[in-house]
Amino acid sequence: MSSPYYIAFYFDISPIIPGREILIAQLSSLRFESFVETPNGIEAYIQDTDYKSNILDEVQILGNNSFSISYKLKNIAIENWNKKWESNFRPIIVNEICQVRAPFHDAKNIEYDIIIQPKMSFGTGHHVTTRMMIKYILSNDFENKDVLDMGCGTSVLSILAEKRGAKKIIAIDVDSWCYENSLDNILQNSCKNITVLKGDVTLLVDKKFDIILANINRNILLSDINKYYTCLNSNGLLFLSGFYKKDIELIESKCSDLGLQLIENIFESDWAALKFTKIDGN
Repeated sequence: MSSPYYIAFYFDISPIIPGREILIAQLSSLRFESFVETPNGIEAYIQDTDYKSNILDEVQILGNNSFSISYKLKNIAIENWNKKWESNFRPIIVNEICQVRAPFHDAKNIEYDIIIQPKMSFGTGHHVTTRMMIKYILSNDFENKDVLDMGCGTSVLSILAEKRGAKKIIAIDVDSWCYENSLDNILQNSCKNITVLKGDVTLLVDKKFDIILANINRNILLSDINKYYTCLNSNGLLFLSGFYKKDIELIESKCSDLGLQLIENIFESDWAALKFTKIDGN
């Protein structure tokens, strides 16, 4: 059996804003796992087992005359990819009290110091949707809460939830690499209250949570919100991101139909994050 490898796409984008963010969002829905921003666009990585020759046919922005996008691709061995990703990884600080860094970065005197091994999992904190979810965790009460982190990626949100006092956290991702990377990151951060599961919403049967975090693309959210509603305790909180501001009406309508009330939103660039509560009695 041949060694596993990744296929790297090197995109040049004009105009780069907002083209880069739109392209990342659309590639994320096609199992592209990681992205590196470049001066002219992005590098996007997908496992060879998930690649198909016509995969870019589903990327709408490539057919949009408002943007000029070209690309080339190359096969990259996993070990070489990791070295490159590490060299591009930079620590981030959110709200001046939470740092997300790699093991090879220096620690700072900061309230929440999260160490993420920069492998091929979404959720290092660099994407605006992850940062917005981090802001929500920092500004809401997680003490003694049961939490679900759906589409956990690196489990950075689960780790912060534990540091904020969550009693029990279940982190779920369908991707094997995210599952393994989450286990590594949980160990690295000495977390005790996080259970990582590989799979999807079918794992939520008979489970109940006080808080649900879901930073996933719009289509998956719309498909799975009813499952989140079912396993959310009365007066529980649902935090959603991974979609654009223009998608809010669709998301809010779906949630409202189920009995979820929108109580807060935050925006960064063209991206949105929403906070809902499950109305008492539902």
